[in-house]
Formats: sequence, C-alpha cells, structure tokens
Amino acid sequence: MNSLQITIATLTLIVSTLTSAAEVKVAVAANFAQTLKEIGTVFEKDTGHKLAITQGSTGKLYAQISQGAPFEVFLSADDETPEKLVTEGKAINGTRFTYAIGRLALWSPKPDLVDEGGQVLKTDKFRFLAIANARVAPYGRAAVQVMQKLGVLASIEPRVVQGESITQTFQFVSTGNAQLGFVALSQISENGKIKSGSAWIVPENMHEQLRQDAVLLNPGKDSAAATALLNFLKSDKAKKIIASHGYQF
Repeated sequence: MNSLQITIATLTLIVSTLTSAAEVKVAVAANFAQTLKEIGTVFEKDTGHKLAITQGSTGKLYAQISQGAPFEVFLSADDETPEKLVTEGKAINGTRFTYAIGRLALWSPKPDLVDEGGQVLKTDKFRFLAIANARVAPYGRAAVQVMQKLGVLASIEPRVVQGESITQTFQFVSTGNAQLGFVALSQISENGKIKSGSAWIVPENMHEQLRQDAVLLNPGKDSAAATALLNFLKSDKAKKIIASHGYQF
C-alpha cells in the first residue's frame, strides 16, 4: 500500500468514526457524577461517542424519567429504582446490571473531629450534621439507618440539615455550613486515601448495601452509543477508574 492509499484509508476511517459518533444522554446519581466524567473522557477517546450528563438524586431522576425525560441510560445509586423502571416498562428488560457498590462515610474537613466508630455523633462537638434527603437519595437512607443503629437519631434530628443530593450534602460540609456529614466515600477519597480532614468509613453491615445499578432506558433502545456506554462500564478500563474512587464491585 503506497502513501496515498494509506492517507485515503486513514481519512475514510476518520469520516466513518465521525459519522457513527453520537451523544449519549445519561442520568446519573450525584455520588457517581465525577467518576462518570472521568470515564466519559476515556469512553470518548475510545469510541468517539460523547456523554451528556445530568446528575441528581436517584429519586429526582426517577421522577424526571417517569415524566418523559429523554435520558437513554440511567446510573442509579440503588438497585431498586432501575428494577422499578423495568417493571413499569420505562427501561429495557435484561439490560440492568450492578456497575458499582458504594460506601458511606462520616466526614469533616477538620482533621481531628471524626473518630473511628463515629462516636462524635454522641457529643456536642458539632452544631450541624448534613445528610442527603432520605426520601430521594439512597445514601441519605443509609445515613439514617446508621444513626438508628448507633441510637442517636432522635437526639441528633434537630441538628440535621438535608441536601437534595449527596453533592449538595458534601457542599454543606466542605463549605463549613455543617461541621460534619454522611457523604459518599468517592467524594472524599482518591486512590484509597482520604484526601483531607477526618473520616469514618461506615461498616457495610450498618446499613443497606449501596448496590448501584445501570439500565438502558426506552429512548436508548436503538442507540448503539448508549449500548456502547453500558458495555464500557463493564470494561477493565472503567472498573479501574471506578475502584480508584472508593467503589467496590
């Protein structure tokens, strides 16, 4: 093959890639949004497809999907909501799978505030505790379960402030509006280490498992790009990024 033939072949490949590239509309639970952005960079490089990401609490995203929002892929913070969407005929049966198992952490920017075991919750060393809204956010439900197990829910309740999502909850704590809060481990860790402050990684047996499922929604039924994203989430490349943010499988 001469140089002209190689150039033509290369141009043909580029045109073919550009022609087949598409944008995937993804609804993602707030705890996984940053991780998905990192995955999206590699996914775009490998496939040419781009991600249009909308993040929020699982409950709020479910409401939007139910009302006809044109999302093609849903990455939930639980396994119940994707299953519900399949049952309701709003998602494609057989496409649901667990892409990550999340971890809950009690965190404060102050390096000496949070102790191992979360005993700080039984003290007056903080004014406000932030959690995600338990009605719409699985991480919020898990936080309530932990406080119930510790026997502190009733006494702490007047000091609890709720974020609409785990992202807003993290913002409450990181800006100092709340002295500590229950956040996703993925928000405060990098490569297995807590980035700043003090934290207690809550034992998994203290709350329902944060099994996070993905599913193909009806608008993505005929989208090769949407299917490619779901397949990519199962790849070693994606799993390496997911694990680096503190998630398990």
